[in-house]
Amino acid sequence: MKKVHILVIGVALLGLVFPLLNGCRTADETKLKAVATTSLLTTIVERVGGDNVDVINVIPPAQCPGHFDVKPGDIQKLADAELFLMHGWQGEMFSQELIASAGNTDLTVEVINIQGNWMTPPVQAAAVDEIAAILSQLDAGNSAAYQEAAAKMKGEIEAKGAEVQARLAGKDLAAVNVMCADQQMGFVKWTGLNVIEVFGRPETLTPQIVKELVDKGRASNVTLIIDNLQSGADAGKAIAEELGCKRIILSNFPGGFDNTETWEKAIDRNVELILEAVAD
Repeated sequence: MKKVHILVIGVALLGLVFPLLNGCRTADETKLKAVATTSLLTTIVERVGGDNVDVINVIPPAQCPGHFDVKPGDIQKLADAELFLMHGWQGEMFSQELIASAGNTDLTVEVINIQGNWMTPPVQAAAVDEIAAILSQLDAGNSAAYQEAAAKMKGEIEAKGAEVQARLAGKDLAAVNVMCADQQMGFVKWTGLNVIEVFGRPETLTPQIVKELVDKGRASNVTLIIDNLQSGADAGKAIAEELGCKRIILSNFPGGFDNTETWEKAIDRNVELILEAVAD
């Protein structure tokens, strides 16, 4: 008799558990499955998509997305996805042939060609609009939610931009002559710093190019060198040493530094580094 009671209880419990498991699985399956190449894309999809989208990031935010080696596992992430988002300049890296190798004929590939530095508020807001439009088209049933989330995020971007500009106001940054990594030029100019010259990745800086940059830096009284974390954090190190000036490293991607997982935290960190460098 005891065995019978145990069996009955076990069956009853399974009857309760299976519906719960099925309910969870069904909810997950209703979410739009997306893959994005960088944290710039991923963080926007997370906030605009909310509970309606699951997104996987491919390239670690501290790595150079231009020098990232695509692995079979990265392409495999596309096998079960419905949407793949990448930047326009990644076309050679994620070629159509490479994407097709995932064997997913239902995959929608969207290339985001927004120009400019995505760490600046205007470019970030433009990216939000484009990604919201893509999500709305692919998942029309949740379009209103995507548009509402996008409007909220754009408001937060505008507020953060105004807050940052207020922090920078009165620092006379236009009088600070800098040289920066070309990947940082858009953001550095947005802060108000006076960009005298830009330089490329470490592998492009021959001794002759470094000499020319140093000579120009001396002639223009450059007092700050700004490197880009992702494209080569030490590219400007030799220039700064020759000029005897300060050097800082900024990030172009959320999550590049610790505790900068959102665009707001990433821009705050960059601005803190700039303000510390010009404080003296």
